[in-house]
Amino acid sequence: MTLTFGILDQSIVFPGQTAAEALGNTVKLAQQAEALGYERFWVAEHHDSPVTAGSSPEVLIAFLLANTSSIRIGSGGVMLQHYSPYKVAENFNVLASLAPGRVELGIGRAPGGLPRSTKALQKGIAEPATLDEKLTELEGFLHGKTGEDHPLAGLEASPLPVQPADVFLLGTSLSSAKLAAERGYPYAFALFINNDPALASQALDLYRSSFNTEHGRKPKAILALSVIASDSEEEANAIAGQMKSVRVTLASGKTVNVGSLAQAEEFARQAGETYTVEEREADITRGTKETVRKRLLEIKEQYGVDEFIFTTIIPDFAKRVRSFELLKEAFQGELV
Repeated sequence: MTLTFGILDQSIVFPGQTAAEALGNTVKLAQQAEALGYERFWVAEHHDSPVTAGSSPEVLIAFLLANTSSIRIGSGGVMLQHYSPYKVAENFNVLASLAPGRVELGIGRAPGGLPRSTKALQKGIAEPATLDEKLTELEGFLHGKTGEDHPLAGLEASPLPVQPADVFLLGTSLSSAKLAAERGYPYAFALFINNDPALASQALDLYRSSFNTEHGRKPKAILALSVIASDSEEEANAIAGQMKSVRVTLASGKTVNVGSLAQAEEFARQAGETYTVEEREADITRGTKETVRKRLLEIKEQYGVDEFIFTTIIPDFAKRVRSFELLKEAFQGELV
């Protein structure tokens, strides 16, 4: 049995910290992940938030690549709905030219912030293209010049790297699984955001069963989940016990997951809609390394995956690092 482990870090600004300290911890954690043998390290994109410092994953990725030597560094993810595919391709072509074979471009479907920041990011855009249309354009720019049928025929997102960034699609729904399958992309289902096990199973099954092999690729399913490993069950439960998952449903039918009831209220206020919320205890795999190992092996069988990306939200940085050390110890000799 072989497993692949990665880390998603959200550069959270915990109470008593500055944003600079949070970003500094992201850098140190990437270095620790490399030393421990993790396969990849992704950073998130969040906007207009005093509790997350990672608003520009491309910039942060560049710094992480410069401060590590072998681990794959990527976005988890770039919110392509806000941006020009041409500019995203330029950014990641530069990164892939600087660090060949180490750059991963995860594309997210969520807004990455409240309605106010979405309006700011999309200012002046009357009719945004669909995500599918943007992905087609992005993929073209990552690999070469536009064809004669493109309105800007011959345009190139220079520099063209020898090994372009690998594209992943991130999601929490059947529609994201279907889109990833149609395009032949690796797919990461964010169970730490949408912890509906039945939906997660359906999404991953749909992805594998409808995967388009015309591009010469095979399905690559990744499960992203929240994990806290500790030296005692009591400590792990104490850390995890305060965390909640809040799902907001607006009157228009749009749904979004946020971290607190206050964020839910603010999201609805900025959207100008009435809303309902569902607050649940966060779904966190927790415990000693033995407990976590047992649960992860059950999850592996339940969802048919052998690749995981972990997010570990622990304010104490030393305990966060310890959690990733314990995960590595729990699967010693079994990780790719």
